[in-house]
Amino acid sequence: MWAASCLASCCAACACDACRTVVSGISRRSARIAYCGLFALSLVVSWILREIAAPLMESIPWINNFKHTPSREWFETDAVLRVSFGNFLFFTILAVLMIGVKNQKDPRDGLHHGGWMMKIICWCLLVIFMFFLPNEIISFYETISKFGSGMFLLVQVVLLLDFVHGWNDKWVGYDEQFWYIALFVVSIVCYVASFVFSGLLFHFFTPSGQDCGLNTFFITMALILGILFAIVALHPAVNGSILPASVISVYCTYLCYSALSSEPRDYACNGLHKHSKAVSTGTLTLGLCTTVLSVVYSAVRAGSSATVLSPPSSPRAGKPLLPLDGKDVEENEKAKPVSYSYAFFHLIFSLASMYSAMLLTGWSTSVGESGKLVDVGWPSVWVRIVTCWATALLYLWSLVAPVLFPDREF
Repeated sequence: MWAASCLASCCAACACDACRTVVSGISRRSARIAYCGLFALSLVVSWILREIAAPLMESIPWINNFKHTPSREWFETDAVLRVSFGNFLFFTILAVLMIGVKNQKDPRDGLHHGGWMMKIICWCLLVIFMFFLPNEIISFYETISKFGSGMFLLVQVVLLLDFVHGWNDKWVGYDEQFWYIALFVVSIVCYVASFVFSGLLFHFFTPSGQDCGLNTFFITMALILGILFAIVALHPAVNGSILPASVISVYCTYLCYSALSSEPRDYACNGLHKHSKAVSTGTLTLGLCTTVLSVVYSAVRAGSSATVLSPPSSPRAGKPLLPLDGKDVEENEKAKPVSYSYAFFHLIFSLASMYSAMLLTGWSTSVGESGKLVDVGWPSVWVRIVTCWATALLYLWSLVAPVLFPDREF
């Protein structure tokens, strides 16, 4: 017993030393990666509790306060929502605290980049505290998470459009034959991939002998939108490029596949129903990895690339509306401006916390129809389809808006 106690103490001490070493090694440049790592940790914790916490939560009186004990799936969903709520509050508090940070002389700049041991402790305490809240609060959080998740998907769409337009402008800016050929080849490959992918969707999700009109409509719409992108982009009045059109076409086709694969496994038109178990594990792993990568890109890109999201003193921001006096100019020259919006950076993680909860719970507490599958159910289907159509509308708007309103900058 004494030896076991000593061994446990030594392990705990080593773990604490390791944490201190890691935390002390986080610099200004690696702070954003550290936040992404913390978010990834929240996903892992949610995943683990989703699998093992149900028996424990059934024994907690303020959680299991029903006359008839709910199903195991209800407790699994509740565990994920509570972890997500703690993560959401953590990043929301940071977002509120970081509003108005303009330069590195602001004391809050140090809070954003440092104090990691305290932040990790606060994060853990917030997550633990969520398991003491009544079910009504968690139910309300679940409701607003659906809207927050939609906002996160919308931000991703805007960032994707910004990325493909920037990609096209960079290659065209070289003004060399090689880059024009590369642009044309990539565009052709993307469109071929989109059409081949659509053919596979027809094969798997519109089986013969079944009335699959809804699936046929979804796939056909994605095909029509892809063709429409090219027609509008190459119209002489628009004078656009085929590269963004091809990339958005592939993305819309992928969203269509994502929607169709989220249909319930007992739906006759879902060609994946015969591979339910394999898709369960694969969807979970791919879904979590995709979420982490998309959050990393969204947070870094949204926080640092867009002028409209940059703080007033950032090099990416425009000129101030009112002139500064001599003293203010001198102070601004001495204080190095921050390179991205800290508040918006944390806001992205707040919205992503909601999205990850919806991903792990199938966008609903009624997960019994999906069993252990991730992101499966009709709510997931319609969220993906609406995202696909919103992506198409935003892209088409980005093409026609300069033509309709030539006097405005876009």
